[in-house]
Amino acid sequence: MSEKYKGRYRIESARLKNWDYASSGLYFVTICTANRELYFGDIVNGEMILSAVGELAKTYWNEIPKHFPFVELDSFVVMPNHVHGIITINKPDDGKNNNDRKVETSNLGVSTLDVSTTRMASNAWKPGSLGVIINQYKRICTINARKIHADFAWQSRFYDHIIRNDESLERIRDYIKSNPLKWAMDKFYE
Repeated sequence: MSEKYKGRYRIESARLKNWDYASSGLYFVTICTANRELYFGDIVNGEMILSAVGELAKTYWNEIPKHFPFVELDSFVVMPNHVHGIITINKPDDGKNNNDRKVETSNLGVSTLDVSTTRMASNAWKPGSLGVIINQYKRICTINARKIHADFAWQSRFYDHIIRNDESLERIRDYIKSNPLKWAMDKFYE
């Protein structure tokens, strides 16, 4: 059920309750463009042909581990109006020693500084969490994509799925790899 926040109705989060999205794990992520606009290129004969904005989306995805050294990337694809990828957060101590409390992302012009528990309670993302990683990815893509296409925008949210076993991981990898071949049947195809 929708709840009110600051006098407006809000859709409840689809995130798994009681799961720490800054903890080690594999996450399947889908991020869509606003209104599913086809900013990233076209599918031709089952192959994705990237536009200049699509090239940015690919480049900045591959740079995520430079800014978040505890992140490893797995399968990834840029589609005409969305991206799919697998992100592994790999923190040997799951951040319990607080060495991950500050992440420098100087090339992006931002840092995620230690956030107090009072701010955390006000829905700020936990440093080093999946939300922070995706937020920074979307931010740098948006800044640079708008130099090419002034109207570029993402949907405000993103989809994630916690990958819990090898069977699920392989199924998702196959889905990502074959996504361009199945574009006409994709739920994001319009």
